[in-house]
Amino acid sequence: MKYRKIEKNKDKLSVLGYGCMRFPKKNRVIDYEKTEKQIITAIEKGVNYFDTAYLYPKSEETLGKILKSNNCREKVKIATKMPVQAIKTREKMDEILENQLKRLKTDYIDYYLIHNLIKFEEWENLKNLGILDFINSEKKKGRLINFGFSFHGNLHEFKKIIDDYNWEVCMIQYNYIDEHYQAGTEGLDYAVSKNIGVIAMEPLRGGMLVEKLPKKAKKIIENFNVKRSPGEWGLRWVWDSPDIKVVLSGMNDDKIIEENINAASESSPNSLSLEEKQMLEKVKEEFKSKIKVECTNCAYCMPCPQGVDIPTCFSSYNDKSIFGGFKPQVMYVNATEDKSAAYKCTQCGVCEKKCPQEIPIIEELKNVSKSMDKWYYRLLGKIVKLIIYR
Repeated sequence: MKYRKIEKNKDKLSVLGYGCMRFPKKNRVIDYEKTEKQIITAIEKGVNYFDTAYLYPKSEETLGKILKSNNCREKVKIATKMPVQAIKTREKMDEILENQLKRLKTDYIDYYLIHNLIKFEEWENLKNLGILDFINSEKKKGRLINFGFSFHGNLHEFKKIIDDYNWEVCMIQYNYIDEHYQAGTEGLDYAVSKNIGVIAMEPLRGGMLVEKLPKKAKKIIENFNVKRSPGEWGLRWVWDSPDIKVVLSGMNDDKIIEENINAASESSPNSLSLEEKQMLEKVKEEFKSKIKVECTNCAYCMPCPQGVDIPTCFSSYNDKSIFGGFKPQVMYVNATEDKSAAYKCTQCGVCEKKCPQEIPIIEELKNVSKSMDKWYYRLLGKIVKLIIYR
């Protein structure tokens, strides 16, 4: 494993960070034994940065139990996050932190981040509620070591937030598709100019740069003279920047963990050739030409009051555009049935307030419904289901 140093605190963090949002499941609950095996394997291979959050169901509890039962707490840096929307009072900050420390079975958190800041006014509101006193007090107690934020807004808002506090770290969405999206490269450079460590999330855009690449894009990669998987190309593109300290990957498959660790051990900053960068630029152009909705499947928009499965609606809609054929349509019908389809949207707008990508969800759900909710598609889906389960 290779490591990069956070300048403000001199921490050496593994270039591959373990994203704990989507642990493997069995019978719809976290498969503890499998998760434990995967996490311990990653630690033994040198991964020392584990990213979780208060809002990730059972994630903090699972991570804390595994680290304590295997005596691994001192080998790793735990990063977790404070949910912005849940903070209405100064007391709530204390309550949530106490809960997180209990869940994680630890008496300190290495990296404490405000979760999903989008606008400067959200940070201003937290200041008005007393977050500066909260952070200063907890740092003095030694319960919070470093403070930062994860971000999903625009560049202007990002710079305002960066300028307003002496942050240790920040987390931004960064991959070869989103080089100039949200904070992007300009935001990365700006944070670095302020001596703030930058952590990259969504390096594979929620798996889209692996599983959802258009056929032509896959061919570009397959025909290139250097043979690497789409996932490795995506990670290597982010690692090519020396200013990215950690690249988070939500790893819940043994093969993916092994592949990512191997790629991390071979990565170096500024190692991609001009030819390799040009190849990925062609892949980017092909991908961008096919995608309909810029959804990363983070599911922050959920739950929908009407039961609409928004990520599935957008994923199926994109699949239809990228791959064509009847399969995406049938998958959509079977996944949503009549309970969670796009046409169930009542335009209440709750989802749009929570979307970190600022997607016009209401309008896009109309497009999904127009394309995917035709009666004959639903009939076809029911027929397929009857054939499969008869």
